[in-house]
Amino acid sequence: MTKSALVLRHVHFEDLSSFVCPLQDAGYGIRTSDVADPDFCAGDPLAPDLLIVLGGPVGVYEDEAYPFIAAERAFIHARLRADRPTLGVCLGAQLIASALGAAVFPTGTKEIGFSPLRLTATGARGPLRHLAGVPVLHWHGDTYDLPDGAENLASTTLVENQAFAIGRNVLGLQFHAEASTDRAFENWLVGHAAELGRAKIDPAALRREGLLHGRPLRSASRAMLAEWLSGLGSER
Repeated sequence: MTKSALVLRHVHFEDLSSFVCPLQDAGYGIRTSDVADPDFCAGDPLAPDLLIVLGGPVGVYEDEAYPFIAAERAFIHARLRADRPTLGVCLGAQLIASALGAAVFPTGTKEIGFSPLRLTATGARGPLRHLAGVPVLHWHGDTYDLPDGAENLASTTLVENQAFAIGRNVLGLQFHAEASTDRAFENWLVGHAAELGRAKIDPAALRREGLLHGRPLRSASRAMLAEWLSGLGSER
């Protein structure tokens, strides 16, 4: 029987990318719900076998400007309370942390570009071990406090909390292991042009980094996700 994965997407080009193959290989049928869809976060949060919450250029503390955030946080909270498999990427990881009562706040700087992670001892024993030594894409200006019961899995020089796990069913990734760095990466560079300009980051240099690191990142990220999916529990 096909398992179901619901993907909450906030920006069209910040999609599953390299995560698609391991999800399909693990037997998941994928349904994407965009933030502008009428039924965004309107269904039963426990129904999908897996929830994946993707990134986006807003802060979880901007509820007044973006009312969908409160509904999405509540949707995620219901899954976490039931220990249903949930994966958050960047904004998605911050929403998981926020849904569990942890603070999410600006770092005061932009961490944008490719650099490797420093895995904690726990991170090096789990699925993130596939990312050891592999430059991943960082693209954020916010960070989070670790939620109660979470274990930190990775850090960088700029940001201590780069990934966390709660048991075997909840994983938050502050970075973008999933991002495509082939021609589709141009969508990121154009879509976030204003942010790159404010941060004085050269898109041409970022494009070159993507071409350099894309293949090993794609391979490592697929192996990482495949291992995490294989360890999920499905009990309700």
